[in-house]
Amino acid sequence: GRCTSKRGKGSRARSGEGGTGLGGARVLLVVVCFGCVCVLRRAARATMAVEDEVNELLDEDYDEKEEEEEEAAGGAEEAGPGAEGEGGENEGDADLEAMQASLKDMEEEAAKLREMQAAVEKEMGGSKAKAHVDAAAKEEVDTRSVYVGQVDYAVTPEQLQSHFASCGTVNRVTIMTDKFNNPKGFAYIEFLEPDAVQHAVLLNDSELNGRKLKVSPKRTNVPGMRGGGRG
Repeated sequence: GRCTSKRGKGSRARSGEGGTGLGGARVLLVVVCFGCVCVLRRAARATMAVEDEVNELLDEDYDEKEEEEEEAAGGAEEAGPGAEGEGGENEGDADLEAMQASLKDMEEEAAKLREMQAAVEKEMGGSKAKAHVDAAAKEEVDTRSVYVGQVDYAVTPEQLQSHFASCGTVNRVTIMTDKFNNPKGFAYIEFLEPDAVQHAVLLNDSELNGRKLKVSPKRTNVPGMRGGGRG
């Protein structure tokens, strides 16, 4: 019986020692877990702090970018009116150059027209002068010519020249004809000397080829006037 009692005490003693070991292990585990929790909390806080700093840096970069964009936009707006002004000035200069070129062309055309007008006036003046000279020359020739009417249709210029040869030097004999070259029955005798006209008039009513001639001084026709007389 004593032996049994002693073993029972030994067993309880060993059991007590085992319980004390387990309790220490548990305390140690709790301490380790608590330390891990603390470490994790500190890591989380550190992570949050880093994230805050990163966010602040990102916000600052974003703000700087916004400021740069606003400054760039403001510069563009400031440059816009100037560019438009320059464009307007360029357009104004182009319009002015176009107007000046058009004015120059008009002046050149006007100068050409003046030259043409001067040339036409000169030509007309020359024509008028020539016509005046021709008219004066014709008038002078008429003072040396006579009109001969009642001329026979078969009479030749040579016969008329011979008939008036005694009056002076016959320069030209002109027998008038129609468009079919048929004689009209009258002629003009041009002399070299004006005095020959007076002698030729004396041959009025003289006969040539059996017909009496009608002789008179040739009259000068005035342009624009038509009459029924001779000459």
